[in-house]
Amino acid sequence: MSKIEPYITSIPDFPERGVIFRDITTVIGNADGLQLSVDEMAALLEGETFDVIAGLESRGFLFGMPIAYKLHKAFIPIRKAGKLPRETAGMSYELEYGTASIEVHRNDIRPGMRIVLVDDLIATGGTLEAAVKLLESLGAKVVKIVCLLELKGLHGRDRLADHPLATVVSYDGK
Repeated sequence: MSKIEPYITSIPDFPERGVIFRDITTVIGNADGLQLSVDEMAALLEGETFDVIAGLESRGFLFGMPIAYKLHKAFIPIRKAGKLPRETAGMSYELEYGTASIEVHRNDIRPGMRIVLVDDLIATGGTLEAAVKLLESLGAKVVKIVCLLELKGLHGRDRLADHPLATVVSYDGK
């Protein structure tokens, strides 16, 4: 069991009956929980060679920024479409009921750049898959994906099988 698990609150039947919602606000709302989560995620990068950390809006920012700070790496935000002021590159992807788009500043990504991608959770893997495709379409290489939580029952890892993925806590269900 990870030291961070006691800080995660499980809420049954949210947002719908049969789903157990894994609430990370109780992790980041506690100084010890926040420090442990950042330390445990950073530890998953030991021995990894990379240039920058990229994080997905918004919860990937919560973990990606302090990890980047701790490891003395730059941080690149991947945002929802229309939120970045400079020239962007984007990627659209399918949601359960519709589509969404993410963007990154085009000139933040250089060919050959080695990137670690950070988010709070891997569920179906759709957003992380889109982020990988976006970054790699600009010539970067995603060398590792790190998330605090994984919901194994949604099989998101399968969509990212070509990329090393590490999580701190895994749950068998959805």
